Amino acid sequence: MAKKYTIDGNGAVSHIAYAFSDVAAIYPITPSSTMAEYVDEWSAQGLKNLYGQPVSVSEMQSEGGAAGAVHGSLAAGAMTTTYTASQGLLLMIPNMYKIAGELLPTVFHVSARTLATHALSIFGDHSDVMACRQTGFAMLASGSVQEAQDMALIAHLATIKSSVPFLHFFDGFRTSHEVQKIDQISYEDISKLVDWDKVAAFRARALNPEHPRQSGTAQNPDVYFQNREAANPYYLAVPGIVEACMKQVKRLTGRSYRLFDYVGAPDAEDVMIIMGSGAEAAHETVTALNSKGKKYGVLKVRLYRPFAAEAFLKALPKSVRRLSVMDRTKEPGALGDPLYTDVRTALAEAGRSDILVLGGRYGLSSKEFTPTMIKAVFDNSVKPRPKNHFTVGITDDVTNTSLPLGRQYNAAPEGTVACKFYGLGSDGTVGANKNSIKIIGDHTKLYAQAYFAYDSKKSGGLTVSHLRFGRVPIQSTYQIDDADFVACHNPAYVTQYDMVSALKRGGTFLLNCPWEGSELEERLPATMKQALAQKKAKLFIIDAIDLAEKHGMGGRINTIMQAAFFKLAGVIPYAQAEKFMKDYAKKTYGRKGDKVVKANWAVIDGAVAELREVRIPAGWLTASSGAEPMKIEATEYFDKVAKPILRQAGDSLPVSAFDPAGVVPTATTQYEKRGIAVNVPEWQIEHCIQCNQCSMVCPHAVIRPILIESGAQRPEGFETKPAMGKEYAGNDFRIQISPLDCTGCGNCYEVCPAKTKALQMKPLDSQLHQDANWQ
Repeated sequence: MAKKYTIDGNGAVSHIAYAFSDVAAIYPITPSSTMAEYVDEWSAQGLKNLYGQPVSVSEMQSEGGAAGAVHGSLAAGAMTTTYTASQGLLLMIPNMYKIAGELLPTVFHVSARTLATHALSIFGDHSDVMACRQTGFAMLASGSVQEAQDMALIAHLATIKSSVPFLHFFDGFRTSHEVQKIDQISYEDISKLVDWDKVAAFRARALNPEHPRQSGTAQNPDVYFQNREAANPYYLAVPGIVEACMKQVKRLTGRSYRLFDYVGAPDAEDVMIIMGSGAEAAHETVTALNSKGKKYGVLKVRLYRPFAAEAFLKALPKSVRRLSVMDRTKEPGALGDPLYTDVRTALAEAGRSDILVLGGRYGLSSKEFTPTMIKAVFDNSVKPRPKNHFTVGITDDVTNTSLPLGRQYNAAPEGTVACKFYGLGSDGTVGANKNSIKIIGDHTKLYAQAYFAYDSKKSGGLTVSHLRFGRVPIQSTYQIDDADFVACHNPAYVTQYDMVSALKRGGTFLLNCPWEGSELEERLPATMKQALAQKKAKLFIIDAIDLAEKHGMGGRINTIMQAAFFKLAGVIPYAQAEKFMKDYAKKTYGRKGDKVVKANWAVIDGAVAELREVRIPAGWLTASSGAEPMKIEATEYFDKVAKPILRQAGDSLPVSAFDPAGVVPTATTQYEKRGIAVNVPEWQIEHCIQCNQCSMVCPHAVIRPILIESGAQRPEGFETKPAMGKEYAGNDFRIQISPLDCTGCGNCYEVCPAKTKALQMKPLDSQLHQDANWQ
């Protein structure tokens, strides 16, 4: 019987890859790194694979080296795999041609990621895997965490049977880092599916001095062409072999897969063709639209190479009249993007000129692909003159490719609870939410999904956690835009981000802040007050920072906010959640001692007592005053481009806002003024020994030592002391701090060597007056 397990996509794939591998040759690249980390960890623990031994893990000096090691290891008769993405995959291409040309069975697991073009992006699309179409690797796509495990298994079974190497890919971050509850397949059950005779045959043809043979020769024009065609039967056999492996997995798990899976109305005239995680969102949306009387369909592409035209045509409903083919890559200068051109070729060769084929591009660099966008694609399809070669999810005001989006469309099944959390990188929010998902996924019958969005600043940057819970499997492979519960873990965010627009009418908003009464009225922006009132939201506040400090937990407010979430969201009974939270706290912090565990237990108890509901005044509906973002004179580029990006509103920027070559001005960080620190340093003038170590250690250049010439004009409140050293006689010295640029790390306080520290960490509000001197 399958075990229910809450895990991310990379972990689900690694579970399968480990089983089939004698050797894993690795080199880490985001977002594939954790696949190798899982395998390395399990190997170190002595976990045995299908062959009765731990995997031998070799970390190489580059991705090219890893691919070379895979090739050599395969040639020596060892089942070998690797994990990669983006430019790392491209560095493997020369070896991929060799591995495929020599018919060596292997699976490369790829968390598909954007290639660096005008800019680097660590996020997901299909531009890397599409660059491998002609290497000779079979290509198998998966669209969810459960599918990632199942397709990984199918790929390994099929490569052994066919001798054709496989590239198994799934969307970077969206699937690789999404956490879901899945059915985990045991190694005992997997072993029953393996063609052990084929494994033995593979090992028997290994290069070996005991029975030598030659491989990888040089050939001339007289024979190369013929030899290249000799592998055709192997590739012709792949679709049938993959189908057979899919049937094996169905008999084991009950989950059915085909080379092309059709879902939707059996008599649909309008069908979307798509692969990867977008297929899950499309499936969910079509189900919702069809329940309201539409007749749409989705064709999910599983086996992309070899492209099985006959199976593709058979999977389409006979009623189809219009196809919208969605590519998650851009091939500049081509007549169409890859999947679009394959579909058109298959239809043309079958003489199906009666079907209109429209090509669309979506989701580059993990750009969202939501039900609203999917509905827009179908709205375009049914128009008398639909747009071809369109984009969706952006505003293209340069070449006018983009489709207009209608009103926001929510396709989630009834009963799905959606929760969104705004945290500060390193405050523990993400870790707490991962615990929450594990608690609900592992201890209840509910399905659970978690996805974590980070900005590029990592520690000290914005984190947004997206958690969903429901009674049916969750197919919402996009960020939450219609939340039942929203929590803001950093009070500075109220003037920086629009956190209320994604809240449902009647939803709950939780704010971590020390403000009450009239101070709360002053601190919240007018727009936020209006939005809360318009949505008839329930507003709760908690001073988690104060509670954490009282119990010696510093800035780690994660446990407190997790307890508040379980109390307010009502996903499971609070008494049950409290027990699980305390168990997880003991498991997580037990190695740090009982004192730390008991502090976490105490704040769990204290969190509920500290929660306070704020009755939203009727006047908030027309509020016109309140806190406003810091105003600073900046450049036009910063105001029009950088500022919306920093406010998490970059999706609203049109194509015309950007330089085609990706060029941007420098020195824009000075205008950010995020004000995210809870505590910032205050200079203690009488204790300062003028060593300047605080300035050197500050990672954000927030602390500046200033030398002031005698007689220079000074602003009011610009306190100084005589500068030390003969060469500075007659001059004055000051340490100046920028409180709104500080992240509150405390490195300056720790490094100060003075007997009495010359810097003390004080609440941000008490230090805002320093900003005038900084300016």
